[in-house]
Amino acid sequence: MSFELENEDLLSESCCSIESERKSHHSEKVKKNLTTRLNRIEGQIRGIKGLIDRDVYCDDIITQISATQSALNSVAKLLLEGHLKSCVVERIHEGDEEVLDEFLVTIQKLMKK
Repeated sequence: MSFELENEDLLSESCCSIESERKSHHSEKVKKNLTTRLNRIEGQIRGIKGLIDRDVYCDDIITQISATQSALNSVAKLLLEGHLKSCVVERIHEGDEEVLDEFLVTIQKLMKK
């Protein structure tokens, strides 16, 4: 199942703005998905530490680091897509166009990595 299809229903309940307090409001399903992904990444990090402790060949460690970065990027993409489809759209409908500048800054931060 592709990333988009697997998570399409998760994105519709992602986050929103409550007047002056901005806060994500992820459904339990979204939270579980994100937590599962982050737990897997945490395990990958522990695995990389183990590779270093065992003096595994540097190229193999770098490959694992690359896979971990890719997994983190997937979490970021999921969050970004949900944010755009819910929070940003909602705030635009409320007349808050400043959210577009905020969104562009967020994308720039992600692109630096």
